[in-house]
Amino acid sequence: MDCVIRRATDADAAAISIIVETALCESNAQDYSAEIIDQVVQNFSPAQILRFLTLRQVYVASVGGDVVGTGSLDGNTVRSVFVHPVWQGRGIGHRLMKTIESEAMRGGVERLRVPSSITAQGFYRSLGFVKVRDEFHGEERTIIMEKIVGS
Repeated sequence: MDCVIRRATDADAAAISIIVETALCESNAQDYSAEIIDQVVQNFSPAQILRFLTLRQVYVASVGGDVVGTGSLDGNTVRSVFVHPVWQGRGIGHRLMKTIESEAMRGGVERLRVPSSITAQGFYRSLGFVKVRDEFHGEERTIIMEKIVGS
């Protein structure tokens, strides 16, 4: 598998939106109600992705030219790491996170934070992140995790 991690462009917005929606509906649905999934999906329309591209360092993972995953760095916070369910478990999320952590180090970030879904908590733990606290936004539970960059 030839996976390339690169900065996202405006042309990737629709693909990123589809990946996020698919991952939420197929993977995160085991941990969150349909109402919460629907609310979160609304935050990842192609127009919203275009907005994120101006605010964050957004990356995509592509295989054979097709975008299969995404993740972003917003200051010292990792955001919106999603891999299409068909491609999950093949190391793509780890490669995205390695790129994001490298960029954070280059930017002088010492402590990297991630607001994790219940679904992704084990993934982030495997990368060295530890739980700091839970946050609730209505019924939605988010696990705030962090790690020292480079550890």
